[in-house]
Amino acid sequence: MRTTLIWIGALVVGALLGLLGADWLDVSMNFVATVYTRLFQLLAVPTIVLAVITTFATFGSKGSGRIFGHTLTYTLLTTFAAAAVGAVLYVIVAPGNLPLESLVDASQVSDLGPQTSYVDHILSIIPNNIVKPFLDGNVLSLLLLAFAIGFGLSKLPESENKAVVVKGLLGLQELLFLLIRGLIWTLPLGIVAFAAQLSAQLSAGVVADSIGKYVLVVLGGNVIQFFVVLPLFLLSRGLNPIHVLSRMTPAVLMALFTKSSAATLPVTMETAENRLGIRKNIARFVLPICTTINMNGCAAFILVTSLFVMQQGGTPITLTTILTWIIISVVSAVGNAGVPMGCYFLTLSLMSGVGAPVAVLGIILPIYTIIDMVETAENVWSDSCVAAIVNKRILPNTDEE
Repeated sequence: MRTTLIWIGALVVGALLGLLGADWLDVSMNFVATVYTRLFQLLAVPTIVLAVITTFATFGSKGSGRIFGHTLTYTLLTTFAAAAVGAVLYVIVAPGNLPLESLVDASQVSDLGPQTSYVDHILSIIPNNIVKPFLDGNVLSLLLLAFAIGFGLSKLPESENKAVVVKGLLGLQELLFLLIRGLIWTLPLGIVAFAAQLSAQLSAGVVADSIGKYVLVVLGGNVIQFFVVLPLFLLSRGLNPIHVLSRMTPAVLMALFTKSSAATLPVTMETAENRLGIRKNIARFVLPICTTINMNGCAAFILVTSLFVMQQGGTPITLTTILTWIIISVVSAVGNAGVPMGCYFLTLSLMSGVGAPVAVLGIILPIYTIIDMVETAENVWSDSCVAAIVNKRILPNTDEE
């Protein structure tokens, strides 16, 4: 509780600093926020790799397969639910068409990101050397390598060489978590900077009114998924949503400000283990996987934004179109990287591939910061829910607080 109050206090201080509108202060806060984001991204890659390798190597391939099965099941269920909620809201709210002149100034958006097909996106997951995924921060490639190495270690016969390798990896993981705890201790300073950034953007009028209904659908879908759908999943497994959320608040807040579930992963794992009480072998296996494939907010954003952009291009939004894009959005979200603006550029690529007017995304861009924050917080909350459910399913006799 004390930690949560300190974080909330830092949030208030940062918001007030952002409202001052001082250029030197904005520059300083941007610098501090960038430093913290880079540090968490630095720790995120080895956290993911070591967590998966050590879990496979020490927990056993059979048990890991069972955990992975439960993780994948609840990931797909929650992601489909998020996309479905977005689809229903889109039909109810029915965002209208934008004036044609508003699309002209946004035409440069197509130059913001790489235009790659989804096939190329899948091929990029397959590494052709062991170093490049680390240099690129390609989480899916790293997971593939980690699975292979961890599975290989689990199949090796017990020997002194295997014990040395496993102990070395476990030692590196303990060192990594020591660094993470140190960074978390200084995190209030980072929250002040993140909050100041957001406050300055809002006071500068980043949020536009021209696409209010679209924003209502995206954010409304996230809110419903966050406060209604995911708690129902927890209740269905006999878990108290209020208890789980109160314990995972630090991770959810961190996700809100970093806009990166991958960068937040160290905090998510630390919080799940030490505050929520999830077993280490569950948390360190489930959460890195969820960080990569469990993208509730991203699925909803891809679906709603794709429908909105295609509608501007004259595509009729029929039931068949909606159902088709629910599937596309879920598959795309599963393959998306947990990094800032990952969903935005993935949606841009999808819309380019179907010939939709990508200039519409230029109008969405100024407000995407807010959307990205909310959907990332939802992603991490969903990761936490899946981890708690898997922990309950695998260890049904574990005492719950």
